[in-house]
Amino acid sequence: MKIVVLGGGTSTERAVSLVTATSVCRALRRRGHRAIFVDLFFGLEDYRGKIEDIFDTPDGLCGEAAIEREAPDLASVRAARRDKSPSRIGPGVLEVCRMADCVFLGLHGADGEDGKIQAALDLLGVPYTGSSSLGSAMAMDKAVAKRIMEAAGIRTPKWQELTIRRDEIDALSKSLPVPCAVKVVDGGSSIGVSLPDTREELRAALEHVLRYGSRVVVEEKIVGRELTVPVLGDRALCPIEIVPPESGKFDYVSKYQPGADAASELCPAPIPDGTAAMLQSEALRLHRALGLSVYSRADVMLDGEGRAWFLEVNTLPGMTPASLIPKAAAVAGLSYEELCEQIVLLSLAQRRKEKKGAE
Repeated sequence: MKIVVLGGGTSTERAVSLVTATSVCRALRRRGHRAIFVDLFFGLEDYRGKIEDIFDTPDGLCGEAAIEREAPDLASVRAARRDKSPSRIGPGVLEVCRMADCVFLGLHGADGEDGKIQAALDLLGVPYTGSSSLGSAMAMDKAVAKRIMEAAGIRTPKWQELTIRRDEIDALSKSLPVPCAVKVVDGGSSIGVSLPDTREELRAALEHVLRYGSRVVVEEKIVGRELTVPVLGDRALCPIEIVPPESGKFDYVSKYQPGADAASELCPAPIPDGTAAMLQSEALRLHRALGLSVYSRADVMLDGEGRAWFLEVNTLPGMTPASLIPKAAAVAGLSYEELCEQIVLLSLAQRRKEKKGAE
C-alpha cells in the first residue's frame, strides 16, 4: 500500500511525534509498504522530485529524529518554514495524502489528537489511522473526557475546570485544594502538568500552566501506583506500570530521557490477575464510551485500596519501538512491525464501516 505517515506539526509534542512517525514509517517499509514520512507543518518544502514518484523514494523521506531534554521551541519551528502561510498544514501535504491508500497519523497533541486533521481527511475522503474526529476531540479535551467518564460511571478523581488569568493566581493559590494535579486541558507528554503539594507549589504550577493555555483542569491528587492500559481493536492489552524515578518527579524529562531521572516501565504490571482484568474491562468501556476505535491508551491510578481512578485517554499514544503500546503488543505476540501494519488494517476496516454507516 501507499502510506503517508504524518508527524511533526506544531504541537508541544512535536519531537515525540517525529520519533513516532519516522519509526512507524520504517516499520511499514520493512513490511513491504510504500510508506513515506511527511511533516504536517513543513510538508514537501525540501522534496525535489516529481510528486508522482514520491512513494518510491529509497529512504521514505525518513530523516533522523530524537527527543531532547526540552520541548521544542515552537516559535523557531514556525519561523523556519519558507512558506510563510498562516496554514498549519505545510505545502503539498493534502495533495500527497490524496494519493495515498491510507494516512498513518503519527501526530501527538494539537492538530493531531484533537480531531482537526481527521476532519480534514474525512472531507477529502482519505482513510486514516485511529479514531474519528469526534472521538479524538472528546478524548483530547480533558474536561470533556472527564464528563464522559462520570456519565459512564467510570471512577475519576474529583476535578474542576477553570479558565485562569494571571491576576487570579494569587486568589486561586489560596483557595484551590492541595495536594492536586494541575493540567492544561489539551496537553500531553506531561507538558503543562504539575503535581503541587503546597500553596507555594500550587502558585508556581498555575504560573507554569499559563505557558501552555489558560483553560485548565485541577483534579484531586491520587496517591498510588500509576498504570496505563492499551486497547487494540476490540480487546485491552496487558496493563503496564510506570514507576517514577527516585526523585518522584514524573515529567517530560523522566518520560523520554535515559538516566537517573528516568521513569521505568513494568510490562506486564505486577498486579493480581483479577485487578488486571478489572483495569482492562474499564479501559475498554471508556474507549467505547468516548466513541474511540482501533487503538488508545488509558492512564489510571491504582490506590492503596485497589480502586482504579481513570485520569485520561490518549487516542494517538506514542508509537516508537520503546513506547508503551508496542511493549504491551509484544506481550500479546505482536512484533513492532506487525503492530504498525495491524493498526493500518484495523483503521481501513473502521473507515469502510463509517462510510457505509453514512450512506
